[in-house]
Amino acid sequence: MNSRKPPLAGKLVFLLSLLSLLVACSGDPGTGPVDVEFNSDSDTCERCRMVMSDPHYSAQIRGGPEGGESRVYRFDDIGCAVIWLDEQPWRDNPAVEIWVNDHRDGEWINAREAWYVEGNKTPMAYGLGARDDPAEGALTFEQARERIYEMERRFNTHSGHQQGF
Repeated sequence: MNSRKPPLAGKLVFLLSLLSLLVACSGDPGTGPVDVEFNSDSDTCERCRMVMSDPHYSAQIRGGPEGGESRVYRFDDIGCAVIWLDEQPWRDNPAVEIWVNDHRDGEWINAREAWYVEGNKTPMAYGLGARDDPAEGALTFEQARERIYEMERRFNTHSGHQQGF
């Protein structure tokens, strides 16, 4: 009986192939939200540059120019995400995804399908908490977007300018 062991080079090729497969499978999936390190300097809001601090009110946008590489942008508040996206030339690309935390449990949900309740204390004071089911008085995504811009006009909240001066 021949009990010959495979050569070391063969084992090495097998291990490298297995490692490559694992790395490829564990990378960015190309869709959906990604993990956020809250209260860490590594994840900051793309618009206001504040540290991501609250896992109940943050948002993510996955997108980029049509035909270009998609990437994930993180935001500390849905208000920052909405305004920032509207400033991007690729804002209307149908492949753009917007994710927001459900304010009750922190789970990521599709922002365009979410319902928004007002009166929450949020990082940038837009006051909107997302949820995956309707509630009395809850706003749709488009209504929430309008509310964000209404607050910007009314309070000039985060533009860096103060009214009346």
